[in-house]
Amino acid sequence: MRLRTSITAGLALLLTAGACSAALTGAKGARSAAKPASRSAAAKSRVKKSSRHSKKRERGQKAPAPERISEIQQALAKDGSFTGTPNGKWDDSTAQAMRKFQGSHGLNPTGKLDALTLEKLGLGSQTAGVAAPVPPIPSSAMDTKAAQTPQRQ
Repeated sequence: MRLRTSITAGLALLLTAGACSAALTGAKGARSAAKPASRSAAAKSRVKKSSRHSKKRERGQKAPAPERISEIQQALAKDGSFTGTPNGKWDDSTAQAMRKFQGSHGLNPTGKLDALTLEKLGLGSQTAGVAAPVPPIPSSAMDTKAAQTPQRQ
């Protein structure tokens, strides 16, 4: 009987504490329902700004400039693959000459520009495809390195 009385008293105590707590939070909830909560400064700074990313990035490679196409046509003519006069336009004769050049130099004859073809034509980068790009050395590091290294005379 004693156990039953203590359980009942504990439940009554919990119920009254819960009712008081609900009444307090209910008052806060009523206050917040009347006035919409404004966002904090941190929440406002997380909002994405559409102007920053307004331009869509075009996928794929862009076509070379007419001057660059003329350089390629001249290099193909020097090799004997291109028989026309360089006009700066990527036409069927240029694509055919590119296929001919690629086939004669052991490349995949697609007729399209790629790094290996430009390299074989003598128009590409000397380091393309050799190794991973190396990040540039900051100029301040070069100044201190030069100061530490004795100069040869």
